[in-house]
Amino acid sequence: METILDEAESPSIVERRRSPRPGFWSRNETWILGTISVSAFLLFWQYSVSAGLVNPLFTSSPIRIVRTAIDMFSQGEIYNDIKVSGIEFLWGYALSILVGVPMGILMGWYRRINAIFEPFVSALYASPRIALVPLMVIWFGIGLGSKIAIIFLGAVFPILINMVTGVRTVDRDFIKVARAFGASDRQLFATVVFPSTVPMLLAGLRLGLGHALIGIVVGEMYAATAGIGYMISVAGSTFRTSQVMVGVIMIAGLGVGLTEALRAIERRFERWRPDNRR
Repeated sequence: METILDEAESPSIVERRRSPRPGFWSRNETWILGTISVSAFLLFWQYSVSAGLVNPLFTSSPIRIVRTAIDMFSQGEIYNDIKVSGIEFLWGYALSILVGVPMGILMGWYRRINAIFEPFVSALYASPRIALVPLMVIWFGIGLGSKIAIIFLGAVFPILINMVTGVRTVDRDFIKVARAFGASDRQLFATVVFPSTVPMLLAGLRLGLGHALIGIVVGEMYAATAGIGYMISVAGSTFRTSQVMVGVIMIAGLGVGLTEALRAIERRFERWRPDNRR
């Protein structure tokens, strides 16, 4: 008996021993290549300015941008702008989730509700949000309200549309089984529909995030007295290129950080995606 077990287990043991562990390059290839490419770009940018190949008035340089950022943070003039933009983003993005998720579920599940709201969703999603900025300012003023509304309009539709698609792709066998056990619509949403749409929801949140960040800049550039977008607008009108780049890098860095966080969460739910392959 001992010999038979040894023989049965030996192939898998040998296979595990022979399979090489991933090396340092294989484990870190993505961030190494990314770091090299970004470093090369920054070095080339700095060299072009130092050698006089480009005018720093139009492009600034990495060293000047770092110095400007240190001065702005040490003087404290940028903290109020960060606070204002952060409040606008949190309120606008949170409202888009609170409205987009339940509306997407209802539109994806109930045909008549979808027929009622589909024309409005299609029209607003297709229209450029910047064309609605004057209306938002007229309705809500130049305070936080108009910027929150612009961010909300930018982020809510990717979330809503992804939720509609997620509900419509729920496995029908799961629904039939739940119905067979007497599940109500509320129980069906809580135990079958919503868990099945989580991957699509996370994808919608990631898409809506980019639109929300665009809404911050667009709204504050049009009518505002504070915020990162307002700072970029004022600095650009006075040819302070380094300050413009500081604002752009802050918005881009926030977008990259939040997007990567959502991608990490999305990868944890990747196995929940329906697999339609045969």
